Amino acid sequence: MCEFCHQHGEGKRWYLQAKNYSEDLLSDLKRRQYIFNFIKYPEHSANSIETLGRLKSLPRFVQSIVNPYITNRQKKSHYGQVVPIEECEKIFDSLGSIVRIACYCRHSTVGNELRYCYCLSMAPNGGMLAKLIREVDASYLTGPDTAGLEILNKEEAIASLRAHEKEGLCHTVWTFITPFIGAICNCDRTDCLAMRATIGYGFPIMFRSEYLAEVNPSSCNGCRQCMQYCQFGAISYSAAEKKSRVDPRCCYGCGICRSGCENKAISLLDRKSSPIASVLW
Repeated sequence: MCEFCHQHGEGKRWYLQAKNYSEDLLSDLKRRQYIFNFIKYPEHSANSIETLGRLKSLPRFVQSIVNPYITNRQKKSHYGQVVPIEECEKIFDSLGSIVRIACYCRHSTVGNELRYCYCLSMAPNGGMLAKLIREVDASYLTGPDTAGLEILNKEEAIASLRAHEKEGLCHTVWTFITPFIGAICNCDRTDCLAMRATIGYGFPIMFRSEYLAEVNPSSCNGCRQCMQYCQFGAISYSAAEKKSRVDPRCCYGCGICRSGCENKAISLLDRKSSPIASVLW
């Protein structure tokens, strides 16, 4: 079980604890200001990620000091954890509302209004978080050329997440001054700032799920579609056996590889069942 479950979930899955979505947490003025600034100035995060890229040119001994500092700072403010769609369904079960908005990262990286983010609230109609977003009045969220804030029911939200999986996007929960969880986003390696920092630059601010993918060799036909879906480079192909394999050291347990497997040869296991992966987050 990950460190976040011990710290914020009392030994249970921390992102399934209703208290971490509580409206009471949004009463904190510091948190509200943090969210306001985060949404209002997306260029700040984009610039920060590019700075991380430049830090990779520093000597290794300097990186060994800087990397943990940055990661620990992010754990206190804004970080993500991968969650498979089955866990997203459990999250949605306890919420009062789900609001789909334009993706912050895609606005920064590609300049398009792409609706990949889902704000989460225990209250109806988006609660205090939706109200705060409206107050920000960022054009890419509420402007005349967007659909604004779309309130979805659970079935609509799950259908949207399944559609995102077909695009190869993995689901992640995000904190806004930990432990408050404000959103589920759908990430890829090219356009997601956090995934770029974590996978591309080696500064972890997105962490593995509680699960691990596994290929059943007897069901795998070697089509290699799963490799195209994996954002983490965790799947390889054995030319001798004509089968795909999952590297537990690289797998984030998102389960998106299952979307490309017509034979349903891939399943998710509990991460703690793997001696290698159980210590990797």
